[in-house]
Amino acid sequence: MKPESSLRAKIQDGSALVGVVGLGYVGLPLAHALHEGGFRVLGFDRDASKVADLGAGRDYLKHTVEDLAKRLAASDRFDATTDFARLGEPDIVIVCLPTPLGAHREPDLSYVELAGRLIGQTLRDGQLVILESTTFPGTTRGEFLEAILSSAPGHDPGHTFFVAYSPEREDPGRRSHSTRTIPKVVGGIDDASTELAAMVYERAVDAVVRVRNAEVAEASKLLENIFRAVNIAMVNEMKTILTAMDIDVWEVIDAASTKPFGFMPFHPGPGLGGHCIPIDPFYLTWKAKEVGCQTRFIELAGEVNTAMPDWVVQRVALALNRHRRAVAGSRVLVLGLAYKPDVDDTRESPSFEIIDRLKRLGAEVDYSDPHVPRTVPVRRHDLGLTSVVLTPETVASYDVVLVVTNHAAFDYDLIATHARLVVDTRNAMKAHQQAMGERLFKA
Repeated sequence: MKPESSLRAKIQDGSALVGVVGLGYVGLPLAHALHEGGFRVLGFDRDASKVADLGAGRDYLKHTVEDLAKRLAASDRFDATTDFARLGEPDIVIVCLPTPLGAHREPDLSYVELAGRLIGQTLRDGQLVILESTTFPGTTRGEFLEAILSSAPGHDPGHTFFVAYSPEREDPGRRSHSTRTIPKVVGGIDDASTELAAMVYERAVDAVVRVRNAEVAEASKLLENIFRAVNIAMVNEMKTILTAMDIDVWEVIDAASTKPFGFMPFHPGPGLGGHCIPIDPFYLTWKAKEVGCQTRFIELAGEVNTAMPDWVVQRVALALNRHRRAVAGSRVLVLGLAYKPDVDDTRESPSFEIIDRLKRLGAEVDYSDPHVPRTVPVRRHDLGLTSVVLTPETVASYDVVLVVTNHAAFDYDLIATHARLVVDTRNAMKAHQQAMGERLFKA
């Protein structure tokens, strides 16, 4: 039987073994969805603690399906390993690894390329390899496939094995959608790869969208995220303008949102965070330059969003000044270290930049985040702080409380009652605006 026919039969009857490389915010929910779809799943991760936690049924991600680890640990259709020599076992290998930026904001494909080389070392006829990591158009057919073939020179893509791309669309902390309910875009390096990958996902998600090729699928993910980044930049710029006019941007957005067509609300904030939105525009910008195109609009949006932490610090300084305090020597409590509400993910969080800037100005800075009990070293930042528990006494002891992330767990009534001064970047104190009066500043 030909490799394509053999793999197709395994997918159709559910006997295929699916390997998921990277058991983090993307890979673990995907592994669970594939398992729920009836597949046997083998998870790969170099972090031995994650593998141990999964084996013991311990959840290490807070925002995933409740008791996800217990469900997987209790199943004879799931296993996890740190042994990448076993990559030859799965019929389908799905790569869910980070694609960060380098020191000069250039794409860093090192994790993806390493995975490709490791897959190539054990590649066998009939395997399907799917990349989910966000990247620029051409990566799947170019850098990723080349990495696989560098370790498997005798194989013929599209004939002896198959390669496709399907962008991850996870939104950590969102309860209105799950991995199963979010449509999956799929594009392969050839028609056979597209169809095989689509068949895999059709067992795990409600809707699969086939596109012409991997490049279309790659570009679709960048469009999704750059759309958000550009619109957030626009509303952030509106915020700075309207603030100078003494107009509340949040009220303006609420008013504009009453239009039933032609408007989609975006909300300002202290800066972009997370594993996608702050990073993805740079991937397209880099690739655009390679083909002789400019991305002035996208780059300008990046400049606006990158400037937001500085603008927030300026607002803190202004708020303190109006209360006859200098930033130097003031005690500042930052609420929220995670990049978005109700998750423990701190990747690219603007809180780090804001804390660093306040410290450089001489402020004494602490933070409170129920989802992040202590800081760990991240790119460019090593704060060495432990989360402060919010009590009337602790809140009252700070010169200013700065709301950066609006976690639902925060007691905003307590904050409004006991804080000397609040600078709010998220409109979290809206219900207390009138009562707080001059003790509340918007940023």
